[in-house]
Amino acid sequence: MAVSIHIDIIRQELRLYGDGAGHGLLASYSVSTALHGPGETRGSGCTPRGLHRVRAKVGAGCAPGTVFVGRRPTGEVYSPELAAAHPGRDWILTRILWLTGCEPGINRGGAVDTLRRYIYIHGCPDDCAMGVPLSHGCVRMRNADVVELFDAVRVGTVVTLGTALVPPTGTVHII
Repeated sequence: MAVSIHIDIIRQELRLYGDGAGHGLLASYSVSTALHGPGETRGSGCTPRGLHRVRAKVGAGCAPGTVFVGRRPTGEVYSPELAAAHPGRDWILTRILWLTGCEPGINRGGAVDTLRRYIYIHGCPDDCAMGVPLSHGCVRMRNADVVELFDAVRVGTVVTLGTALVPPTGTVHII
């Protein structure tokens, strides 16, 4: 079954939908998008809007809490002691879904390229607040939730970011 992801930046909610008759909403997760709100420009610290796809899946088989830097596991597993040793670090944990924009001039190419901005859906420390915009531009999820989502999607999965109304037909209207 094909699936799609819809992330509502206002509600701080990620919804996973199954395509085809009778599938509809499969799961809903609380997330944390950018502290600086929505926006597409490189260096803005904002979460990009519009139509995207999962470009790459990183971290299959890694332990929950695995720390990634540059999309590579560091060999570390997140702990309060590790956090105390690296205050202010933007933790990318457990799994990464690396997004690429599909709309030239909006989220693809030039200074608005989602892929080159390294925008991910990824895990974060479980004590990080969800439902509140606090990230540096990515979409943060609880570790157990990102594992579940990771296992449900494939490279190429459609991801929409914005304030989306998703009728039962699966048609998406970005507001």
